[in-house]
Amino acid sequence: MSGGKRLDEAVYELLRDALDRFRDDPRAVGHLRHQLDRLEAPLHVAIAGPWQSGKSTALNAIMGEEVAPVEVPEGRCVLTWYEDAPHPRATAYSSAGPPQVLAVTKSPTGMRVDLVGLRPGEVDDIVVRWPTRALRQATLIDTPAVAPPGEDGRAPVLDRILRDADAVLYLTRDGRDSDLQILQATRTGVVDQAAPANVILVLSRADEFNGGRVDALLTARQLARRLRRDPRVDALCVNVVALSGLVGLAGRLMGESDFAALAALAGTPRGELEQSLLSAERFLTTTTPPARLDAGVRAALLDRFGLFGVRLATTLIRTGCDSRVRLSAELIRRSGFTELRESMNRCFVDRCDVLKARSALAALEALLRAEPRPGGTDLLARIERILATTHDFRELRLLASLQDAAGTVDPDLLPEAQRLLGGNGTALPARLGVEHDTTPEQLWRLAFEALRRWQGRAEDLRLLLPQRRAARVVVRSCEGMLAALTAR
Repeated sequence: MSGGKRLDEAVYELLRDALDRFRDDPRAVGHLRHQLDRLEAPLHVAIAGPWQSGKSTALNAIMGEEVAPVEVPEGRCVLTWYEDAPHPRATAYSSAGPPQVLAVTKSPTGMRVDLVGLRPGEVDDIVVRWPTRALRQATLIDTPAVAPPGEDGRAPVLDRILRDADAVLYLTRDGRDSDLQILQATRTGVVDQAAPANVILVLSRADEFNGGRVDALLTARQLARRLRRDPRVDALCVNVVALSGLVGLAGRLMGESDFAALAALAGTPRGELEQSLLSAERFLTTTTPPARLDAGVRAALLDRFGLFGVRLATTLIRTGCDSRVRLSAELIRRSGFTELRESMNRCFVDRCDVLKARSALAALEALLRAEPRPGGTDLLARIERILATTHDFRELRLLASLQDAAGTVDPDLLPEAQRLLGGNGTALPARLGVEHDTTPEQLWRLAFEALRRWQGRAEDLRLLLPQRRAARVVVRSCEGMLAALTAR
């Protein structure tokens, strides 16, 4: 709540007042109306990262179909938007001419967009409309490679991505300092500092850890856990997830012919198979092909699964994944895709209204600082007041800081605090740690008990001030749950 208003109401009113202040500026008016429209639109989630970070593979894994990359013209910051629609359609948009409808060709595993006839120098956005369940809750944005910040400390491509996206999956090979510097360079405004909760960091090529050995994904997950505890990372993102997009996509698209070929490989004597999988070249060119698979089948497996994926799949088949369905499910789970999807739902989809409001506030702040005018200082003050008094943002700020809980929440209370704050999902049963069919009376009892526990901590003068402040935020979350149950 903010000043007695819901967050979306407060932001809507602020944008309407800004429209009145900028009514003599057509460009600013168009920009503000766009922000109002975005409040009603689906959540925009961008997939960003440096060159060869695996953006398109990750996007395909999320969608469960091969739809990316759309080969956009070089030299321009062109975003490719993927939206849900009843029928496939692709359109190129530019500020210099009318939209251009592009040809879409279906394939057994997805589609291909034909850019023949496209005016490359004028394209700003390509919108691909595609019927799939994955796009019903969010629009996905494929982006150009993000370069390190320039001498002015800015990363221009990421600046545009953050203007158009409500949330970002930022892909990195290993969480290196250059990637953290890129993210840090975007934290310049009041909104960025007060609500830095719209980025999930993804270790996107987890299958390459440990030289691509079968334990690569385990090593990547361990690194992800260490990064979550790093205060520098904690200040920039809400979660860190390890992902092998290639393995996840292969698991989602695997057909019976793929499983049959992998099963034949798994039946090969282990020593012989291990020798052939020492390198991709050896697997493709060996004169005694494993399981007598011809070169075309081996090349297709390598293209779809990668060398690590073939190693992992054959190991899983030997240890009990004896059907396509079982193997597919285990590859998806081990790839990190299930964890990524759960994190996106918990951190992005469940908080879509908060993230869209955050985007609107950030856009308005940028406009007011770029084009000062009478009354602008008052609007900036109202932005800061919303950020300071809205409980949704307080929850996000505390959640973003709880990975490094020293001095804020006792370690034994940390899981409960994260859960009550919505870290496991914002629905009442998820916050209270019970099943979705729990009765309202039981939910009330659990919420009231949690309220009393955390009120005690909030009022305990033996605790440090940061601990009492954190407890007050949890108390407010419990009060919100009780209020929601009362309104039913």
